[in-house]
Amino acid sequence: MNFRKRLIIAFFIMTLFPMLLLISLGAVILKYQSVAIRQDYEVEVDGIQMIQNPIHLLNRLTRGIYNELQTVSSETPEKLLDETYLEDTDSRLRQRQAFLVVRKEGTMVFCGNPEVYDVLTGMLPEPGMYTVVLDGGLYISGRIPCLVKQHGFIFSDGTEGTVLVISDVSTVMPQLKNSLFQVGCGCLLIFLVTGSLAVFWLYSGVVKPINQLKHATKRVKEGDLNFHLQKTGEDEIGELSEDFEEMRAHLKDEIDARVKYEEDLRNLIGNISHDLKTPLTIIKGYAEGLLDGVAATPEKQEKYIRTIRNKAEDMTVMVEELSLYSRIESKAYPYYFEKISLVRFFSDLLEEEAPILEEKNIKLTFENRLEDDAKVCADREQLKRVVTNIIGNTVKYLGKEKGSITIVLRDKGTMIETEITDDGVGILPRDLPHVFERFYRGDDSRNSGKGGSGLGLSIVKQIIEDHNGTIRADSVPGDRTSIYFTLSKAGRGEDRKGIDDGKNTDY
Repeated sequence: MNFRKRLIIAFFIMTLFPMLLLISLGAVILKYQSVAIRQDYEVEVDGIQMIQNPIHLLNRLTRGIYNELQTVSSETPEKLLDETYLEDTDSRLRQRQAFLVVRKEGTMVFCGNPEVYDVLTGMLPEPGMYTVVLDGGLYISGRIPCLVKQHGFIFSDGTEGTVLVISDVSTVMPQLKNSLFQVGCGCLLIFLVTGSLAVFWLYSGVVKPINQLKHATKRVKEGDLNFHLQKTGEDEIGELSEDFEEMRAHLKDEIDARVKYEEDLRNLIGNISHDLKTPLTIIKGYAEGLLDGVAATPEKQEKYIRTIRNKAEDMTVMVEELSLYSRIESKAYPYYFEKISLVRFFSDLLEEEAPILEEKNIKLTFENRLEDDAKVCADREQLKRVVTNIIGNTVKYLGKEKGSITIVLRDKGTMIETEITDDGVGILPRDLPHVFERFYRGDDSRNSGKGGSGLGLSIVKQIIEDHNGTIRADSVPGDRTSIYFTLSKAGRGEDRKGIDDGKNTDY
């Protein structure tokens, strides 16, 4: 949810939602209080009227008793001198927030609340039969506002009498007070609840994700990238969190790659230093032997010179591998792709390699399991480098005087798989996952003094991947090692897009 929708919803939560709740709550409270008034005072009252005109409600509360007093005063006026009747009537009026006053010829006969009556002295209407009563009562303001109903009558002895029903407006009535109190508490509760909901919703949707981003930014600032930032939603902050997580992952990959590269570089320097030290020491020793005349005979001199040349060639190969790997890894090496028949390619290549391997007591076997003369699109020279590097690595770590190497071609649908297997000492399980890593050499092979830059198989892997192929290794220690790589079949007239194709000719 985006910010615009979130703000609109927050507006409804803070305004319209409380209004609806208040209206509903007010209706329920007024309905409840109306029922309570009807039960307590036997008066039908409208809830809205109770709030709008409480004085009129007070008038209605005492109307029945006041009408009774009027009837008594006209039929049996002497009853208004009966103390028991007066106290009973006053008790009934007090239940309706009012009290009774009876006067005879200006003399007080009965007063249900002398304290309030004393405050009203001087503001009450003059005694008499002709008191004007407006809307059922006369409102008197002041320190104690009251609603006064007054009726004049004549006692049996001919004297004038006055009966008053005085309602204390300041006390109103318990139901009205309760209604106002309940409405006030309801308003407070509604605003607290809706405000809390809005704050919690905005906090969980805005403030909390921002705090998570702030904490994540601080960790990145401190160099800690080993965490994962969860996407917080589908809004702008969620998109920002997703972008931040992608940035963090990218930075971590870059830093990890940098650390790995620096570690590989240190290993390379160590390997090169170790591997160059031996041939350089030999070259230096044989050169000093020639200078000092140790090689006195032509045969010894030739042997010394040949050894110096061989060691120099080994060093040249190492330097060339470093240069080639650097160019391939930086995508600066140009490939010249063409359609090649793998059967003919391996037939010609093995004619060159077989005599060399025979001198080292290694038997070379080639098996073609392709149903037709399938072709692949590849760089001939780099494909040759792949095969010779694998064979050379096999010869280097064969681990015995006599051995065998078998090359098998298989059809894999749209791919052709090449398997190169030897019967050497194999690769330890702990080393197998790393054989194609740059500068990696297992401890056993490293300690055996075989040398090398550790780039041979990593160059092979890079070349195969640049051909859109795959490569893997399988080994059984003490029995065999197999290298498998695949190349895509070449279609008729197919070109490789985005790569310098060179010439595209059939082999």
